[in-house]
Amino acid sequence: MITTIMNPFTSMTESKPSIDSLSELIGFGANPGALRGWTYIPEELPENAPLVVVLHGCYQTAAEYNHGSGWSELADRHGFAVLFPEQQRSNNWLLSFNWFEPGDNSRGVGEPLSILNMIEQVVSDHTIDRQRIFITGLSAGGAMTSIMLATCPDVFAGGAIIAGMPYGCADTFPAAYSSMQGWPGGPTSQQLAARLQEASDYDGRWPTVSIWHGSNDSTVDPLNAEAILKQWLSLYNLPDEPSLTDVIDGYPRRVWNDAAGHEQVEEYSITGMGHGTPIKTGGDYGCGASGEYMLDVDISSTRHIAAFWGLTTRASEADDSEEPIQVDG
Repeated sequence: MITTIMNPFTSMTESKPSIDSLSELIGFGANPGALRGWTYIPEELPENAPLVVVLHGCYQTAAEYNHGSGWSELADRHGFAVLFPEQQRSNNWLLSFNWFEPGDNSRGVGEPLSILNMIEQVVSDHTIDRQRIFITGLSAGGAMTSIMLATCPDVFAGGAIIAGMPYGCADTFPAAYSSMQGWPGGPTSQQLAARLQEASDYDGRWPTVSIWHGSNDSTVDPLNAEAILKQWLSLYNLPDEPSLTDVIDGYPRRVWNDAAGHEQVEEYSITGMGHGTPIKTGGDYGCGASGEYMLDVDISSTRHIAAFWGLTTRASEADDSEEPIQVDG
């Protein structure tokens, strides 16, 4: 249970939480998706700090996902804000974001508009650096992350999709279920690539993308990770062959660099893992807590994603990797 107390020196749009809990974001404007919003703001957040938007998976609450993933732990240590949009059971009894509904999978409508309005409120309240806003999500939250990156590339510097689905793969519940199973009879790779290309007329620098998926995921078939990868490689006009392959904490990682040599897309295949967010709870760099869909497989996706975005340095967060990868900030 999340407890909150009022503090007259905090923003009028937030209530001050007790230690280790989240603050509810209220009064953030139009909320057509009928979502709730929660934040974690370090006590000494510097001006022009980054913001990470975190979307939970099915059967989860914002607080549960934060507890498992450890995003607020990292925020305290490295000085960034975290926003947790949260689904309500009255919208979806599985607590899933409605990424497959036509009224919830485009910019300016439904849940995406609610999330954008939450972001705008946090940016205003805490003087967030608009050039360093990032988004990540698990499962349905990962699918909604795909939507936000595709339709709002001007808002985000980077995104991380964990056990998610590609943008534009479904606009009905049956199609969504088919997509989760590997989309037999669904859109082709060429059609998915075209849908991402057509999602926005943005002509600036698009977000970097980090893709994570368990090789034994029976809830969201790993074919979805490959489909997400092909979408973004097509958008960036990058080759199928990666710029770099290596092993991080025992798991294969592939990286594609842009023309300037900066890491643009990375993909982790967590061999042997089922459906969930990969975490590492032990050791000097342990983060989060294991639980349902929060799988302790000795690699912290939270830490590695934060390093990929330049929020931390990988050398200090990569646990026992013998040859840490240098990440451009």
